Amino acid sequence: MSLKKSFSSDGKKCTVEFCVNSNAAAGAEKVYLVGEFNSWDEKSLPMKKSPDGSFKLKKEFETNKKYQFRYLLDVNGKTWINDWKADEYVRSELANDDNSVVDTSVPKASKTAKKPAPKSAAKTSAKKPAAKKTTKK
Repeated sequence: MSLKKSFSSDGKKCTVEFCVNSNAAAGAEKVYLVGEFNSWDEKSLPMKKSPDGSFKLKKEFETNKKYQFRYLLDVNGKTWINDWKADEYVRSELANDDNSVVDTSVPKASKTAKKPAPKSAAKTSAKKPAAKKTTKK
């Protein structure tokens, strides 16, 4: 399972690729992404099955928000699972279980520490005493 995020250049949209790997899919023929963003509609966001048995779906969100979600598998009627790589988990208000959370906060630009300028080698050239002029007599 995984959540892959990419952000628009203006920082207003976040595209998230949701992935349920073949082990987690447990032989499901259909998997649905269900969450706050679709009013918990169990059929509106079917995920696409890959030849390897995993399921994927890309969805665009507003940035700087958190959305609760779960996956619904068609195994044994209805099997609900969370994303093992979710950003966090919160207790469900309706079920005795947790919901996965995807956080679309725009990552803060990492501050690149400026390296101090290299210290120039201290010039320690000792001055030689000036040669004394000898005068011929």
